[in-house]
Amino acid sequence: MHENFIINPKYSHLAEKLKEVLHDFSHKGEYVTKGERNVIKMVQLEGISFNIKKFKTPNAFQSLVYKFIRKSKAKRSFEYASKLIDFGINTPFPVAYLEVFSGGLQESFYISEHIDYDFDFRELIHNPRFKKRNEILRQFTKFTFKLHEKDVNFLDHSPGNTLIMDHGNNTYDFYLIDLNRMRFEPMDFNARMHNFRRLWLSKTMVKIMAQEYAELSGKSFEETHALMLKHSRAFQKKVNSKKLRRKK
Repeated sequence: MHENFIINPKYSHLAEKLKEVLHDFSHKGEYVTKGERNVIKMVQLEGISFNIKKFKTPNAFQSLVYKFIRKSKAKRSFEYASKLIDFGINTPFPVAYLEVFSGGLQESFYISEHIDYDFDFRELIHNPRFKKRNEILRQFTKFTFKLHEKDVNFLDHSPGNTLIMDHGNNTYDFYLIDLNRMRFEPMDFNARMHNFRRLWLSKTMVKIMAQEYAELSGKSFEETHALMLKHSRAFQKKVNSKKLRRKK
């Protein structure tokens, strides 16, 4: 069995303490989420809060793929977060990752700084009367435009993966999480509009966001609106028909 532990130089003084926590993960920290696939816990060290994500143990075939062919989700999360920060895009600061190999990959963990956010994008969907909703949607569109301009194709651009901080006086910061599915590539206009599809936007939301994106990109509102709506509807239809099939 061997391990690969990589830590950001900013936190190298905590390397041993963090490793200790990871090696006793089931007994340390408090649960943030306890999903079927991944578990997230929060720990405090020297007055700083960290989130630790333990990825699902891969099956025998996947564990070899992660050893020889593909980077682990933990490594990708760490590398992509570092890249986003270099681009001036917010994401919880990447602290470290650990991979444990025995034959193939057995376990992997990703550590980031914990951020106290105010709400996530889901709340804007569920509550049409959310305070300053239109303004937040416009600023979120600006944020997504910045991603596209920096050639960031965030494949999991979905409601639970953007955390929002409200600074008061109409300023909001957006933080991307769950980063392991991302491509860095130039995106044409169709690909950009396709990138909005997972956000589960209502017609009103599409209207507001298409208007903002059209202004930023220099495209017409009509073209922007038609494409964004087309991709959103197609995705929602696909998900809903899958749910129906499962029920039957």
